[in-house]
Amino acid sequence: MTTVTEILQPVEKDIEILLTDLRSLIGAGHPILQAAAEHLFSAGGKRLRPGIVLLISRAIAVDGELSDKHRRLAEITEMIHTASLVHDDVVDEAATRRGVATVHSRFNHRVAVLAGDFLFAQASWHLANLENLEVVKLLSRVIMDLADGEIKQGLNRYEADQSFSAYLEKSYCKTASLMANSSRAAGSLSGLEEKKLDLLHLFGKKLGLAFQVVDDILDFTGNDQQLGKPAASDLASGYLTAPVLYALEEKPSLAELIEREFAREGDLEVALDLVRDSNAIEKSRDLAEDFARDSRNAIKWLPESASKNALMELPEFVLSRLF
Repeated sequence: MTTVTEILQPVEKDIEILLTDLRSLIGAGHPILQAAAEHLFSAGGKRLRPGIVLLISRAIAVDGELSDKHRRLAEITEMIHTASLVHDDVVDEAATRRGVATVHSRFNHRVAVLAGDFLFAQASWHLANLENLEVVKLLSRVIMDLADGEIKQGLNRYEADQSFSAYLEKSYCKTASLMANSSRAAGSLSGLEEKKLDLLHLFGKKLGLAFQVVDDILDFTGNDQQLGKPAASDLASGYLTAPVLYALEEKPSLAELIEREFAREGDLEVALDLVRDSNAIEKSRDLAEDFARDSRNAIKWLPESASKNALMELPEFVLSRLF
């Protein structure tokens, strides 16, 4: 199976530069916040989101070279993503992320919240210094969407009657908005026409939705290492994802277990069995495949290059995590 590292090979050196620059951008600041941020950027991770920005930037550049502003956009994208993970881990009370202790586990909840705020603030400062109003609007929208998605998710816990459209909207906010708007922002910095900007946004949106649906499937079929968090944790927390919503259509008895918040011994195991005994996983896989296909089709217009080839491989890579 192709790895993210292999797909991002055309921008491998750019990502090395990005990681070095991120450390210097964080600055001297408060020692504990700096230590928390250093811990995050040393924790591994695929660097998929800044990698997408770098690949798009190279793919649309006339000479294939990156401008300083495109590099900074990739760095801002990683800052925003990392900040959102810190806050997510606090909300979810997760002890580990990618096999490494989360910031609140290593320090405390107060430091973790401040470290996330610190990174969002740093991202906003460097975003403003790009001096491109359209890009500022796009990435500011992402930060709003991340908060909106987290609130939506928290308010709808254990609600078995929530709509599929609400699930997709929440998934867009939490996962796809950053990919969609940072992809469009890369095109905006290059002065692309509106139609092409829309297609770059569509690419990131559909790729992000495919990524989220695959993650939701793996909550039922994967292991802790694949997920970077304990398996079945979403359902246990009352977050209803595509497999659960599809399963509810076939197994109405699942609703009662959800609405009583798996209070009785064995409830969660019964719920997992009901999901796995339905067509929900297969339907969710079909949905992810539809999103991946739409994502791939959205960038066929890019000129031929190693960066374009890498971008075209990404939707298939997302799906390959299921096998």
